[in-house]
Amino acid sequence: MVEPLKRVDKIVRKGPTVLVIMDGVGFGKYKEGDAFAAAHTEVLDTLFKTAPWTKLKAHGTAVGLPSDEDMGNSEVGHNAIGCGRVFAQGAKLIKASIESNAIFEGAVWNKLIDNVKEKGSTLHFIGLLSDGNVHSHIDNLKRMVEEAKACGIKRVRVHALLDGRDVGELSALEYFDPFEEFLANLNDDTFDARIASGGGRMVITMDRYNANWDMVRRGWETHVLGEGRLFPSAHEAIVTLRKESGAIDQDLPPFVIEEGGKPIGTIEDGDSVILFNFRGDRALELTKAFEAEHLEEFDRKRHPQVEYAGMMEYDGDLHVPQQYLVDPPSINRTMAEFLVANKVRQYSISETQKFGHVTYFFNGNRTGKFSEELETYVEVPSDIVPFEQRPWMKCAEITDKVIEAIEGGEYDFIKLNYPNGDMVGHTGIYQAVLCAMEGMDLQLGRLKRAIDKVGGVLILTADHGNSDDMYEHDKSGAVKYKKDGTPQAKTSHSLNPVPFIIYDPTYNGEYSLELNEGLGISSIAATCFNFLGLEPPSDYDKSIIKLN
Repeated sequence: MVEPLKRVDKIVRKGPTVLVIMDGVGFGKYKEGDAFAAAHTEVLDTLFKTAPWTKLKAHGTAVGLPSDEDMGNSEVGHNAIGCGRVFAQGAKLIKASIESNAIFEGAVWNKLIDNVKEKGSTLHFIGLLSDGNVHSHIDNLKRMVEEAKACGIKRVRVHALLDGRDVGELSALEYFDPFEEFLANLNDDTFDARIASGGGRMVITMDRYNANWDMVRRGWETHVLGEGRLFPSAHEAIVTLRKESGAIDQDLPPFVIEEGGKPIGTIEDGDSVILFNFRGDRALELTKAFEAEHLEEFDRKRHPQVEYAGMMEYDGDLHVPQQYLVDPPSINRTMAEFLVANKVRQYSISETQKFGHVTYFFNGNRTGKFSEELETYVEVPSDIVPFEQRPWMKCAEITDKVIEAIEGGEYDFIKLNYPNGDMVGHTGIYQAVLCAMEGMDLQLGRLKRAIDKVGGVLILTADHGNSDDMYEHDKSGAVKYKKDGTPQAKTSHSLNPVPFIIYDPTYNGEYSLELNEGLGISSIAATCFNFLGLEPPSDYDKSIIKLN
């Protein structure tokens, strides 16, 4: 446990400090496609005119990613907000491990390789086939396939999920076709590597927070059992299913590759399996399907006994998976832990889609509470429908409960996540994002009135951008258009800065209304400590406010 922080009490408020994370809300680089700017948001517009605010960095090196060309995401964003410092994150750690060959010198890699060689079995890779670098990166997969051949593996099968979310919505063939060519060039009389199955990431395999285990069941049947519609190649599957379904990549139905009428890559006893996604939230359920002796969530029909490993440890407290290739960042001394040491009463809430972000990720990838007595977690169940059909999501229900917590006077620090800007932003449907932003703004008005009533502080910010960049643009900044004349939707996160707004109705000159500039979202933690009357830890990133 950490030591309590020194009390300074330069800022004393009667009501709680409420941290609102508007997931996926940033300041767009382009006017066209910036749904956040275009939405009718009276509450936010008023705050931008009357309250102190600034822009924060939320991508690239500011959140521990390899370069400033890397988009931020909700996981690394909440890590940075919750721990008040920048840690090297999964993408950066894995890149370094592969470049140094450390991953291939590790005991787990060699155990999986030796298992296949000893049994004459197959090495399988499952994961997202793109260079989005949020869940995975295709270059990592290619390097592992090359190393597998160099190690003497004779048979590799890849179960490739279509992205269309962290990359262009119809970009799959830009990854699948060159990757198939890459495999073909590696193949010879001693080595056989092929794509064996696939499907859209929002249809199979990559569910999270136990929201829809049916996705995992479909993935299991596709990748493991080889059940599903058969195609001679991934290219033909993608082209055909796009034409028939009209779906973008993330929503493409599953497919299985066949030869002679039979699947070419079912997973069997004695095989080795690597889940090459490095981000934990959408990896935990498939991992459980492989590792659990008894699984209640769905009928596996057949549970092959394999050597299974994840790219990283997806849950450091539960030690899931049992085997992994690269050690995750060791994040300690988080904001929530310090608040518990100082006896600060905390309330954390979101709906299912982002509940883990204000708990697990906020706490440095740690499952469970630091204190049952001082912390309250509330999860509002998400609707299991496409997000564009309910773009307001559970904004109102979250707000109902937060207002109860504010007015109840039991909590000192309340944090919540509105998922709308991110989850609806990923659909690529501009009109739905406008609705999402406007629905969220209505709820911010309700929170503002509750803060007025009790004399608290409302801090509004975000973990990364998304809703602010809904159209694809070329290098000149012009919108890209589809053949039908409509803008080409962008479904991925943006590289844009995010807002940081302070609404403090009982402000009494304790700090300057001129906020510090050029900071990242990791500075939010120190700022919250200031408002809670605590001196931030000396190694935390600089506060956004300047105390007088």
